[in-house]
Amino acid sequence: MNGADTAWIIVATALVLFMTLPGLALFYGGLVRARNVLSVFMHCYAIACLMSILWLALGYSIAFGGSGNAFWGGLDKMFLSGIDADTLSGSIPEVLFFAFQMTFAIITPALIVGAYVERIGFGFVLLFSALWMLLCYAPVTHWIWGGGFLSDGGIFGETGVRDFAGGIVVHETAGLAALILAIFLGARREGTKPPHNPGMVMIGAAMLWVGWFGFNGGSQLAADGGAAMALTVTHISAATASLTWALWERIKFGRASLVGIVTGTIAGLASITPASGFVGPIEALIIGAVAGVLCQEMVNLIRNSLKIDDTLDVFAVHGVGGIFGTIMIALFGAGSWAAQLGSLAIVGVFTTVVTIVLIYVCKAITPLRVDQDTEVQGLDITVHGERAYHFDS
Repeated sequence: MNGADTAWIIVATALVLFMTLPGLALFYGGLVRARNVLSVFMHCYAIACLMSILWLALGYSIAFGGSGNAFWGGLDKMFLSGIDADTLSGSIPEVLFFAFQMTFAIITPALIVGAYVERIGFGFVLLFSALWMLLCYAPVTHWIWGGGFLSDGGIFGETGVRDFAGGIVVHETAGLAALILAIFLGARREGTKPPHNPGMVMIGAAMLWVGWFGFNGGSQLAADGGAAMALTVTHISAATASLTWALWERIKFGRASLVGIVTGTIAGLASITPASGFVGPIEALIIGAVAGVLCQEMVNLIRNSLKIDDTLDVFAVHGVGGIFGTIMIALFGAGSWAAQLGSLAIVGVFTTVVTIVLIYVCKAITPLRVDQDTEVQGLDITVHGERAYHFDS
């Protein structure tokens, strides 16, 4: 065991959990209407709790178990069987590696929340998130990070796909699932409304930015120069994408908005995620500069041209950002075109099929969408019996 590596991954684990609780919850919560903010908090919080238990029970073993094959990890590590405080994974305790990866398993289904806010059934959220993490996220994690068929020595030869911190594993899978759910749900009944609290959005985005240092820097799994570079390029891409998003808004609409600039931050972070272990500062500048414009145009395409109510732009920002960053790895010569594009295609098809099947299964058990009265009154009071704001108290 290396003490420095262990100390850094302990910190990184806390930072990645900080991304979901409270970062993502505040970012998404500020973007919805006031009568639905608590439901967003509830979704993020409940998902964090449920995914933690399921990762312990099955998810970690499916992703990183040693009794499986190229497609899944097996069940030998269910409930951390055979693992104690002295068991190592590389230079860190395996239980710490488990905890670090658990925070990824938490935030990936939580990202999908942004597509279905303000109109989805709470029971459906829990059931779908649970099955999707186990049957979609965990297998893909094994394929790419757990020694599966897309990694080194797999179907793409000695050099497999390069995905440093989750462009495919996290962002492509969550983005596609979000888009599909948005299509199945249909648009909100009252249409688009302004974010009820842009200040909350900014605070949540800032927390995500800080937490992303653990997300990308921690994926080095060591306290070394590679982690420092991953952290640095993450920051550069985020800063650049924030500015290019704001500039593109200014050119197109005559003003740059706070919600826009912080959405650009998330686009830059998602785009650098897969490449953060393979590129330097100049490449990060390029990735961030393009991401701020590309993801904004995808928002316009999905909202205005395709008329899909992916409410908080999960696919346009996270999905497209992760896919774009994965492709840029090949463009900059850090990975093969066959492995990068092939893995994107394979995971994309798998995620689409699994997500569609799970939607049909889950909605046969519990309603997918709330009724009209519940949606009009808001999910906070009707589903959870609470209001975020009591102006007469």
